[in-house]
Amino acid sequence: MLIPCRDEEGTVADVVAGFSAALPAATIYVYDNASADSTARRALEAGAVVRTVSTPGKGSVVRRMFADIDADVYVMVDGDSTYDASVAPLLLDRLIDDGLDMVIGTRSGVTADAGRRGHAVGNRLFNALYQLLFGTGVTDLFSGYRVFSRRYAKSFPAGFSGFEVETEMSVHAAQLRLPVGEVEVPYRPRPEGSTSKLRTVPDGLNVLRAMLMLLKANRPMALLGGISALFAMASVALGAPVVVDFVRIGLVERLPTAVLATGLAVLALVSLVSGVIMDSIAKARLEAKRLAYLVQPGPLDDPRD
Repeated sequence: MLIPCRDEEGTVADVVAGFSAALPAATIYVYDNASADSTARRALEAGAVVRTVSTPGKGSVVRRMFADIDADVYVMVDGDSTYDASVAPLLLDRLIDDGLDMVIGTRSGVTADAGRRGHAVGNRLFNALYQLLFGTGVTDLFSGYRVFSRRYAKSFPAGFSGFEVETEMSVHAAQLRLPVGEVEVPYRPRPEGSTSKLRTVPDGLNVLRAMLMLLKANRPMALLGGISALFAMASVALGAPVVVDFVRIGLVERLPTAVLATGLAVLALVSLVSGVIMDSIAKARLEAKRLAYLVQPGPLDDPRD
């Protein structure tokens, strides 16, 4: 059981107690991201194993957790007490019984009310954008309540340091075509006095940047091929009248337009060739990730026993 958190002294003890009761056989690890309050002490008093990650950002914590802990199944949840611990066995059962590599606890009503103005709209927009770019049906991209297999955890690169890590988790599963499931879970507002670490605009821009970077790394032909098509269409639109005039009178009357159209055509070709080259590199990286996934043994025993 993994709980990444920062400055959650008011909630972490309840989270540890709740998941200890729901998963009595699990070891509860709280990874404190250099909190300025008493988060670590409260977690320790509640019975958790506490470790500290000084590098800021949730992605940094996830990278450290997956590297440190060896287990057949990993349950991860935020330490803000917005997720219901009692449904953890349902997520665990879904992962084991269906042979999945990741189960996402999709928050009921989060796209209608995410607890802060703009968050619900942002959730809907980013979920739609993710499905457009990566073509998989994840309905709650930013859920912090997830269950993973050992193969998933040990092959996940965790390249991003912040809240973008949830997006990277879904892209990793989609890229390797791993079996993923969803279970709807209750979602409650933060308790009185607890504040979200999510910064609406800066973190939203970071997620958007992360999506574009992941698209470039995992589907470069889709990105650069689209850019090539735009350059090609602009070149044709500008160059066609110039060609018509040349055929009609034998002269190039709009030389600057002809030069611009030629430049755009060159850019289209360069983008297309770059896409082909980067697509070959992406396939090699995919093979390496697939090998990292396959080298891990599958679960030998049912962790519920």
